Amino acid sequence: MLSIVVNFYNNRREALATLYSLTRGYQQHARDLPYEVLAVDNGSSEPLSEAEVRAFGPEFSYRYVQTSSVSPVQAINAACRDAAGEQLLVIIDGAHILSPGVLSLANAAFRLFRTPFVATVSFHLGPNKQNLSILEGYNQEAEDELLRRAGWKENGYRLYTVTRDYSDESGGWFGYLFESGCFGIRKDDYFAMGGFDERFLSRGGGLVNLDFFQRALSRQDLEYVILLGEGTFHQIHGGVASNAPPTQHPWAEFHEEYVRIRGQQFQRVPRRPFFMGMLPEEALHIAKNSAENGLRFWQQSPAARQ
Repeated sequence: MLSIVVNFYNNRREALATLYSLTRGYQQHARDLPYEVLAVDNGSSEPLSEAEVRAFGPEFSYRYVQTSSVSPVQAINAACRDAAGEQLLVIIDGAHILSPGVLSLANAAFRLFRTPFVATVSFHLGPNKQNLSILEGYNQEAEDELLRRAGWKENGYRLYTVTRDYSDESGGWFGYLFESGCFGIRKDDYFAMGGFDERFLSRGGGLVNLDFFQRALSRQDLEYVILLGEGTFHQIHGGVASNAPPTQHPWAEFHEEYVRIRGQQFQRVPRRPFFMGMLPEEALHIAKNSAENGLRFWQQSPAARQ
């Protein structure tokens, strides 16, 4: 059983697309895959309804968390504890549409590796990183038209034709990841690490996703696997960090909390992954860019060569 925990907060429009991307009809080779989707609504003022979530299939369940906390960390950990599956896929931001091979490839990684830590690469829909696109008028209406023309529900890999950038400066599959919008780990391993650190109380969890990702990479007993050719695609929804203009980005606030908790500045852990998957034709232009970024980094960075 694969348990997918996905968190939502006041993003009804985006939630419907994200949940669709988790259905058996959209995900490839998932007809006989045993999985469940736990849709967590962390105190939304305009929540989803249980009927809306369950309409996507019998695998889908819904829990509304009555809370004033702006951090989803406790709610996600609670859902992971209650998950029926021994393998977890965790999506901290429910505005991410998944590409159609994520579930089957993640399932294969759990079968192939004894203690996998499975990562996907995150992309921003639109002409640029959304922090910059919004300054040029990019909004939900523009994105709706972009998605309509792409026809992504018929072929999810067409999402690569309506993105021009990664969600951060990681450089993609062959680069040096900060975090993953959808990561997989065995339930026992997740809680052996303490799950998401519940001291992260900032909006959206602050740097908790980055913190967990780098802690996982530092664990040599976990086998780091990137799903090649797969990704998650962030929809614009006024996200506290992903959609903040550069001059209003909360990195300083989030990093201050990180330093209070960890006692040091945030830094990435250089580690080369195993790759699983293949590159769809629609993603070849992005793969070329990612390979160029990766070669430049791994050849030139002293830290990466250690």
